[in-house]
Amino acid sequence: MPNNIGLDNINFDKIIDKISKSNKITQRNFKEVSLERAIFMSWYCSYGDCKFCFMSTQKDRISDPKRGRRTYSSIFAEAFLFKKLDWNLEFLSSGRDAFETEELLKISKAMEEIFEEKIWLNIGVLRKRDLELFNSVKGVVGAIETINPELRKKICPSKAHENIENMLSGALDLGLKTGITIILGIGERKSDTELLLDFIEEHDISRIVIYPLNPHEKTVFEDYPGPSTFYMSDLISTLRLTYPKLDILTGTWIDNISSIGLLLLSGANGLTKFPFLKMFGNRYGKRLEKEVFSVNRKLKGSFTDLERIKNLSYDLKVFSFHELAPAIKQKIESYKSSVMKKQSKYRDYDIWQSA
Repeated sequence: MPNNIGLDNINFDKIIDKISKSNKITQRNFKEVSLERAIFMSWYCSYGDCKFCFMSTQKDRISDPKRGRRTYSSIFAEAFLFKKLDWNLEFLSSGRDAFETEELLKISKAMEEIFEEKIWLNIGVLRKRDLELFNSVKGVVGAIETINPELRKKICPSKAHENIENMLSGALDLGLKTGITIILGIGERKSDTELLLDFIEEHDISRIVIYPLNPHEKTVFEDYPGPSTFYMSDLISTLRLTYPKLDILTGTWIDNISSIGLLLLSGANGLTKFPFLKMFGNRYGKRLEKEVFSVNRKLKGSFTDLERIKNLSYDLKVFSFHELAPAIKQKIESYKSSVMKKQSKYRDYDIWQSA
């Protein structure tokens, strides 16, 4: 499954011109860059056969779906933390069949309470009659991953393309917004871009999340390098020029933060996928913020404001799951402690940086 897109296929002069135009359009339509984070509720998926996915390495290790679920307290603690830091919820996500519908309804309603707005869902294919039950939802995200139909059959054999399309159509019928996720570097071709543009048009997609391949160990992609930043930039700028108001989220990994500035210039208006506990307040979080500011963008949320962490307060008396308040508070304190420990580890580096 080689990636057929190489640097020899890229016209750099054309890309730079596109980026310049995209940058102007993005700044006209989006006044700030959002920090976003998906909240994953479990590590179990009954499909478990998407070739790139970490969950595909876990399926045989989890016989009971409930054993792969996170505790409610950890899920809600993470949500409260992100809300206090002014981060957006990218979407609420779970592997297929990890939760019953009634549980998902209660959790999504609680997320609406925490973030004080309706949320996005990415929990597999939902039928229209199920979608009608989720009155706390702003929109649904279809995990398309790759738009190339033949490649998709190889990469995601159990996630039928037509089922996701049906869900998106049903969501639109109910007045919900629609979004998709795309992974780059898994063998797609540059010519697939036209298919993607057609799909966005046909399904009135208002949000697209573009991830680079994360080569997980024990998957077929574990030794793959992932896509080039210019290739990602080319696609993002094409999307921005074609759809000026499309919500374009992107992210990379902790060892490739330097690509963020270029991806923002290309048309991205939100950043996601970054590991909160590994980055907040230390050199990684500071570097990410510098990338944002270096391309003249304002940032919604913070990756460095330690005072917000130190002085974090929360009143859970009116929260739907208020009976979990002690466990939620304990988990929040655990997250805070983990963040603060990182500060001592990187203190000398930060002093050197400011000298």
